[in-house]
Parts: sequence; structure tokens; C-alpha cells
Amino acid sequence: MAVVPLSSLRFPQNPSLSIGFGGKSLRARGESKFSSFSIGLGAVRKRGRVVRVSVASRASPPLVFRNLDADDFRHPLDKQNTLLLRAIPGLNELGRALLGSVTEQIMLLENIGTSVRVSKDQLFELHGLMVEAAEILNIEAPDLYVRQSPVPNAYTLAISGKKPFVVVHTSLVELLTRKELQAVLAHELGHLKCDHGVWLTFANILTLGAYTVPGLGGFIAQSLEEQLFRWLRAAELTCDRAALLVAQDPKVVISVLMKLAGGCPSMADQLNVDAFLEQARSYDRASSSPAGWYIRNAQTRQLSHPLPVLRAREIDEWSRSSDYKNLLKRAMQISAMQNV
Repeated sequence: MAVVPLSSLRFPQNPSLSIGFGGKSLRARGESKFSSFSIGLGAVRKRGRVVRVSVASRASPPLVFRNLDADDFRHPLDKQNTLLLRAIPGLNELGRALLGSVTEQIMLLENIGTSVRVSKDQLFELHGLMVEAAEILNIEAPDLYVRQSPVPNAYTLAISGKKPFVVVHTSLVELLTRKELQAVLAHELGHLKCDHGVWLTFANILTLGAYTVPGLGGFIAQSLEEQLFRWLRAAELTCDRAALLVAQDPKVVISVLMKLAGGCPSMADQLNVDAFLEQARSYDRASSSPAGWYIRNAQTRQLSHPLPVLRAREIDEWSRSSDYKNLLKRAMQISAMQNV
């Protein structure tokens, strides 16, 4: 998906800063879009026929990660780049100054004024999915809104002093199964669990505001933009892990990324997770040469999200890591003790 650099964006009449699963993390209405976080059905081909296999089913109740800390699943690159952002002198203070109360109110009203708030009495099924996902990740459930839009998307807003909320578009709800939609919510909860929302809001505003500084403004904003995008890409890898912790099946998350890259509901039964993983390995091979390395870096430098094939490879590797297995083991032990 094409990504609009921060430097090309300006505040519209109704600005909206948001954290999305794919595409851009800074959205100005009508100027940029988010890709959808979606999970399809896997397919196995046997002797010329396609056997449809659901990858979203879960035979037993999900494990709950009690006492889960964000650093338990935070990606190493997220940790590294967060430290770099914190090292920027006055980032929080300047961000708060640029993000005044009026701007916050505009953001809040613009994003909830034309949406439907989800609750136990309104779209109760979606409400249940959010509550369960939040319980699994050991985080307070944010407010959830459904907004009419033909662009499949989900994003999170964290405004200082107010309860954060997640917005999902109606087209995304139509595209996904309920378990797939819960994986979307888990990804967004990952942003909140790791305090990404505050950093994204402040850094995005700061980058836009820096362009108004005479002389050095453009240089400062460009430098911050590069650091911001580097951090955003790392943060997305962390939130993919949050999605896996809730889905508890790596094929679910990999199928998400496959559909993000080129899937559609009408062909969902022909998608093959293993083939997509092989595609990811072929991308690594193709970009291993000096020329390939240069092209790969140029391709991703201005992206707010890593390429889907790279995210698929990352989540596949983490699902087989001792860190992930130890989290599952710890959750099972706590569950067993509580059931005694």
C-alpha cells in the first residue's frame, strides 16, 4: 500500500491522529489510508482438490496471561528505538505544547461523533471480543467504536487525560470472522499495553509542528520523521506478538499478513500459509546481495509498517522461540493452580 510521508501532511479541518494496524499511523482524513488487519482461512491442496481449513478455531478456552508485562513480549527493536526516542531532549514537553486542549477535543469529537459506541447493550458480540482480548493481555479494555467506512481499517487513539479508544471500520467488520476481528483488537491493545499511543501522538504532532520553525524546521522534522518511522516499524512487530498471544496460533497471524498483502474474501479458501512463508524466505534470499540490501532499505525507509512478508517471518520465528513458549507455559501453570 502506498504510504504518504509525514512531511506531505498538514492538519485538515478535522484532523485525526491514530494508530493503525497497517499503512500509516498518522491519518489526515482523505489523505492517507490504513491497510486492514485480517485473518482468512487456510487451504491444503490434496491431489488436485482444495480442502478448506479454518485457522481461526480454538478448541479450548484461551490461556490468560496474568501479570503480563509489556516487556514480556516487546520486540528487541521496539526496545532499542524507544530508548532513542526518549533520548530526544524535550520531546514530551514540546509534544504536549503542540497538542493543546483544543486539538485534543477536535480529535476526540471527530472520531466518535460519527461512530457507534460498542457496549454490552450495543453490538454486544464485539464488546465481548474486546473484553476477552483485554483480559488475555492483562490490560483494561478501552472503549470501542464502529465507524462507517469503505476502507477496511482499525486504529487506536490515546489522548492524555482521557480513556483511550479503538475504532474499527464497518468494511473491516464485514471482511473478517469474529475470531479474526479479535486478533485485530489484540494488535491494537498491544499499542496500549506498550504505551505506544502517547509516543505516536506526540511524535507525529512534533514532526508536523517542526516544519513551522524557520530555517532548521524542515531539517529537524525530517530527522524526527526518520526516527519515528524506524520506531513505528519496530512497534508493529511488538503488536503482532500481542495478536499471537490472543490468537494463540501463529497461522492465524501469518494468514492475517498474507491477506493484508493480497488476499480477498472470495478467494480465502485458496490461500496457503506455508506458501506465503516460503515467499518470505524467497524475499530474504533476493535481498541478501549488496544491491538487494540497498533496494530493501530504500523500499522500507518511508514505510510506517514493515513489509507483510517480513512480519510473517518474524511472527513465525517468535512462535517457535523459547520466550513465547515460556509465556505459554507460565500461563498454563497459573491456570492449573487456579483450577485446583
